[in-house]
Amino acid sequence: MADTIPSLKWFTTFRTLAQSGSVQLAATQTRQSDSTVSHHLQCLEKHLGTALFDHSCRPMQLTAQGAIYLRYVDEVLSLLDQARSDVSGKSPHHLHSLRFAMIEDFESDIGPEITRLLASALPNCRFTHYTRMSHEILDLLRNRDVDIGIATQPQTPMANLIETPLLRDPFVLAVPAHSTHSAEEFVQGQSGLPFLRYMSSQIMGSMIEAQLSRLRIKLDNTHELDSTSSIMALVAQNSGWAITTPSNYARGQRFHTQIKLLPFPRKGFARRISMFVGGPDMSDLAQTILMALRSQLSTHSVGPTHAAYPWLRESYRLITD
Repeated sequence: MADTIPSLKWFTTFRTLAQSGSVQLAATQTRQSDSTVSHHLQCLEKHLGTALFDHSCRPMQLTAQGAIYLRYVDEVLSLLDQARSDVSGKSPHHLHSLRFAMIEDFESDIGPEITRLLASALPNCRFTHYTRMSHEILDLLRNRDVDIGIATQPQTPMANLIETPLLRDPFVLAVPAHSTHSAEEFVQGQSGLPFLRYMSSQIMGSMIEAQLSRLRIKLDNTHELDSTSSIMALVAQNSGWAITTPSNYARGQRFHTQIKLLPFPRKGFARRISMFVGGPDMSDLAQTILMALRSQLSTHSVGPTHAAYPWLRESYRLITD
């Protein structure tokens, strides 16, 4: 099939399958039958002459060639989405200014790509990009100091803002890679290592403290930090352990060989990262950003984390409904 022109349906099915890791889930999301999803994948693999997935794994995992190909497919589909907006008169080119804020969690891998996308899509626009903690971004949104923000969902709804859920990010334990202690031993304070707390002024920190309180878990309070990078560095140095999330783990790639994740041993809980938009006039641009974010998260965060920790496939996932 070397001379066959690839079908756009092959691309969209392949990307959905890469995000879900399951033929059944991909079929549901693309409104196709299981057999049709499998057929599209087989056609694409035959066209390329290589396997895009390790079919012996459950859930399915991308091969090295599949991960490379996914990056190109993401770019092609993003360009097509932008082209559709341009020719349908929904292009954001008319915007004169955009104030955009994104949580620090995405600053290393995903932030630069989104900035590049916006700079390309808005050549005549005055573009201001903020990188802040979630509670700071929510304050900017409340005060109408930004137009679009990516932040952790607060406990109370944000009035007069359009919210679109983006990512379910469960809380897990980050511990030194060579530790032999169980997750339960860590939360019982039996590891011999200090607990590294997120500051309670942060949304994530307050969520962790509330869950520990509900479960009547009392841990030492000698280390409180506001930086995920600092927390991960200390864990990697065998100087403590933390309750964090897979997205925060994913951004610290340099520490991955020195840190391992463990499931939270009691009742699980998660944060939800959402996009908040100030008004309907930004809806078309927000949709473009949302698609780009999902693509980048799948490539740089969700996919690699699922490959390293398959037990996170059900709980750590993009929200596409």
